[in-house]
Amino acid sequence: MRATTLCYIERGNEYLMLHRTKKVGDANHDKWLGIGGGIEPNETPDACLLRECLEETGLTLTSYKARGIVHFRSDKWEDEEMYLYTADGFTGDIRVCDEGDLEWIDKDRLYDLTLWAGDRIFLERIRTDCPYFDLTLNYRGETLVSAVMDGVALPL
Repeated sequence: MRATTLCYIERGNEYLMLHRTKKVGDANHDKWLGIGGGIEPNETPDACLLRECLEETGLTLTSYKARGIVHFRSDKWEDEEMYLYTADGFTGDIRVCDEGDLEWIDKDRLYDLTLWAGDRIFLERIRTDCPYFDLTLNYRGETLVSAVMDGVALPL
């Protein structure tokens, strides 16, 4: 099982989003995501978050918050445990990312982007400042077939 982090970096009413277009064989190809990646051996989720944000964006986070954990289950890809964060403080300048194109997106435009169905669920939770949550998303191929938050099944 993979362990990863994902962060939505905030600037006013915008999130820094990554349009995944450059990696060959990317399960997230053409999707818009926050910033993150795989946790390395002996690395904490917080350390991974800081490393991945710097590597992918050129930004050093100075203020961030753990928002929840998301369990991805799939019949097509390896299962994943993802530590979800938001960040509202950073230094540095955005640089070119080798995984796709970075763009500041107004939070009201997020749902116009090509997102995973499950991402829409947790994005709504972080946008409304929901307390820390535990979310399980079950996929069949690219189709979300069930979602359970804090032990309660969600309508799809």
